Amino acid sequence: MAEKIWLSTPTTHTEEQKFIKEAFDTNWVAPLGKNVNEFENEISEYTGCGYAAAMTAGTHALHMAVKMAGVKDGDVVLCSDLTFAATVNPVTYENGVQVFVESERDTWNMDPRALKLAFEKYKGKVKAVVLVHLYGTPAKIDEIITLCEKYNVPLIEDAAESLGATYKGRQTGSFGKYSAISFNGNKIITSSGGGMFLSGDEDAVKKVRFYSTQARDAAPHYQHSEIGYNYRMSNIVAGIGRGQLIHLDEHIALKKKIYNTYKREFRGLPVKMNPYLEYTEPNFWLSCFTIDEDAVEAVDPEKIRLALEKENIEARPIWKPMHMQPVYAGHDFVSCGDLVGEDLFRRGLCLPSDIKMTEEQQLKVINIIKGLF
Repeated sequence: MAEKIWLSTPTTHTEEQKFIKEAFDTNWVAPLGKNVNEFENEISEYTGCGYAAAMTAGTHALHMAVKMAGVKDGDVVLCSDLTFAATVNPVTYENGVQVFVESERDTWNMDPRALKLAFEKYKGKVKAVVLVHLYGTPAKIDEIITLCEKYNVPLIEDAAESLGATYKGRQTGSFGKYSAISFNGNKIITSSGGGMFLSGDEDAVKKVRFYSTQARDAAPHYQHSEIGYNYRMSNIVAGIGRGQLIHLDEHIALKKKIYNTYKREFRGLPVKMNPYLEYTEPNFWLSCFTIDEDAVEAVDPEKIRLALEKENIEARPIWKPMHMQPVYAGHDFVSCGDLVGEDLFRRGLCLPSDIKMTEEQQLKVINIIKGLF
């Protein structure tokens, strides 16, 4: 069988080993250490977020963001509907209630018009907004921030997929009162796992570090006045992340080349690549497309996925919207009437976007898809 073509896998270099070796040489193989401190500083500097706390997962960073926003029993949190469950699950950790907000077609992200409707529907009850930059594409941030400020509600920015993407020249992850990045194995850079909590509020970051190390009080003995968590990144993992960050812009350039190749080669086919606003620069983490309505009955995403799978090529459906997930049955969903997320799930597919994919391999993917049409 031919070598497998993956959706998105880690790409390692040599610098990771240097930072890991330094940790071993200095015997800092336990949690925390120089690599953790430096990784936090380097991410803060790159994103311009202000301050950062390295975590064991992006999900943990989001949990801390929800906690810092003060979400408690029964509080309403307005969440992006078209996303991965890790975006919205942390609301449940703090006993909040997710209300899902529809997507728009220009970026596939949260629709500001639907967000306005949700704010009006739950006036005075909304504790936070959780916004995702889907597949590395920045959302309509200005409109969303304007609404959050109008209703005096903090924005939590899920930049798990969008590290390195910019909105009007400014890095995603720097807009939210609290933000989160993921370094999962399939992301634009990886630390084999891990994530980062970001904020311009230094005191909030200090508090997150406290919560994330079991909320241990300042005492010579083990004393705890609050419930804490074991969420802090290890010095070894942070070393991998530091080595990866050096190559972030290189990874973005390779992802963009993959996206542009698909876009060029699919001209004339009844498909459209995932869109973005002209004043934004995505990180092109995953290249995706939707099949035109008049063609999807003959060639649907599952037909394409199975044809690729037969040739040992990985592709995946677009995220299934949260309001369609069994675990969130009964949760409210606010839409402007055009069920964008459901439509994208029905007509969309994530294409192989691995930066180690050769031109020949990508052409193979493209030709298989062309052949189906």
